Amino acid sequence: MPSPSQTDIFISRCLVVGSGIAGLQFALLAAEQGTVNVVTKKESRESNTNYAQGGIAAAVSPMDDFSHHIQDTLTAGDGLCNRDVVSKMVAAGPRLIERLLSYGVQFSKDEESEGDGFALGREGGHSRRRVLHCKDLTGREIEERLLKACLAHPNISVDENHMGLDLLTGRQIGMNQKNAERVVGCVVLNRQTHRRRAFLADAVVLATGGCGKVYSYTSNPDIATGDGLAMAFRAGAELRNLEFVQFHPTCLYHPKAKSFLISEAVRGEGAVLINGHQEQFMERYHPLKDLAPRDVVARSIDRELKTSGDPCVFLDLRHLQRNKVEDRFPHLVKQCAKFGLDMAGQPVPVVPAAHYMCGGVAVDLAARTSLPGLYAIGEAACTGVHGANRLASNSLLEAVFFADQASAAMENLEPLISSDGFQVDLSALGAETHAAGPQIMVLEHDWDSVRRIMWDYVGIVRDRDRLDIALRRLRQIRDTVEELFCISVINPDIVELRNISLLAELIVLCARDRHESRGLHFTPDFPGKLSEAVDTVIRRHQVLAGETAHEPEQDCHD
Repeated sequence: MPSPSQTDIFISRCLVVGSGIAGLQFALLAAEQGTVNVVTKKESRESNTNYAQGGIAAAVSPMDDFSHHIQDTLTAGDGLCNRDVVSKMVAAGPRLIERLLSYGVQFSKDEESEGDGFALGREGGHSRRRVLHCKDLTGREIEERLLKACLAHPNISVDENHMGLDLLTGRQIGMNQKNAERVVGCVVLNRQTHRRRAFLADAVVLATGGCGKVYSYTSNPDIATGDGLAMAFRAGAELRNLEFVQFHPTCLYHPKAKSFLISEAVRGEGAVLINGHQEQFMERYHPLKDLAPRDVVARSIDRELKTSGDPCVFLDLRHLQRNKVEDRFPHLVKQCAKFGLDMAGQPVPVVPAAHYMCGGVAVDLAARTSLPGLYAIGEAACTGVHGANRLASNSLLEAVFFADQASAAMENLEPLISSDGFQVDLSALGAETHAAGPQIMVLEHDWDSVRRIMWDYVGIVRDRDRLDIALRRLRQIRDTVEELFCISVINPDIVELRNISLLAELIVLCARDRHESRGLHFTPDFPGKLSEAVDTVIRRHQVLAGETAHEPEQDCHD
């Protein structure tokens, strides 16, 4: 196989795969220590961060404190949060907010509000107002400020329209064979030219976001196909708690609205959920009513729809002052108007949709994975913060916190790639010899099949029979997809299909191995909780050997 051209090899101190808030914040911090390459799947502005309407949670109000924020997080996480990690993140909140302000992020202000004039919102699961926001476009504001700073930094290069294929490993000659191999880079596909390139670095940081596109209905952008999770799994990294997929309760239900999310902050400002009979129903399911945690609200809506047969429920803001609704949610009001809906004057139809992956690549407090040289931050990582259910608006705080933690870990990182005697296998960059790819129709059929199977069988409520059916069908599809991947010219469509079919199977495997109902995972087979919360751990060698992710000590039918 021909040797790759030197023009297809890029070397830096750190490689970041992904350009959401986690990846960009890390790049800015790590760039103070050396060069950083950021590769991002589409345009650098396209990420889940950009769609984060609600805000970023931090205890900055005199009416709030760290203990309340910590407890709210632990309560939402339903026993699976790491208290020490949560405590450290919450305590760092005010400092991290100050850093975002230094980049020029303009959080909304209110002279009458609590906490340095910030207009603090309250969302489901929060006992206090602590959500800093930029109207209803918080993610976009933060993304634009961080991206602008990255593009201006001399040590940072950003390559758009590049997606990761697989991780690269290397070995120091003469070192102990057991400990010498480490992750040293990533094979990346140029989405426009379909040319493969190698990005090598002393540290590889996955900031690729989640995998919402595994489901038919999702609030995520099209790029959310779990690429980082899939690459880490194939390389042998440990993944955890993939069964905990958070379904956002309120995505706009309209035939022309593509995955448009109605922020939870709307209910935080007083909106209520009503059914087709104009009845407020959340009081039947939780004492916090419309401000209950997301998993409770999503299941409650699911129950209402299955009971009534209606296609959707409604968000009702008619009792709120129109001028306040239009001032607080200008983007939402504008977008609803595009679909002929008066957000302040009529009930808005909504349904749940896949929103956030609470599990991911397992990491420690420094964002290190189980593979030397590989780090993960943002939604791609399972940090111990979210547990079995993410507290609203904690994700952006977690992203900047672990970006900070990972960059600190780089300070003592030994330079390896540029050293003599370090070998990397770059044969994956050789010339293409595969046949032409499958027809678009074949890819679209398998893509739709995976997502429909997940929605129908592995949704808000799961049972063992449906999970078994899903697993059989998904394995048939994945076998076909892997075969196509091996014999066809590599292109972005088949890469993404390969990743979502893998992630779908892994989610099912994790769900089958949790013999209880906890947080976001609810099954009528085991409606109660085990006495002890246990992480679901899954590794490549276990799946290949047909082992389960974990064997619980007891089944729970209470």
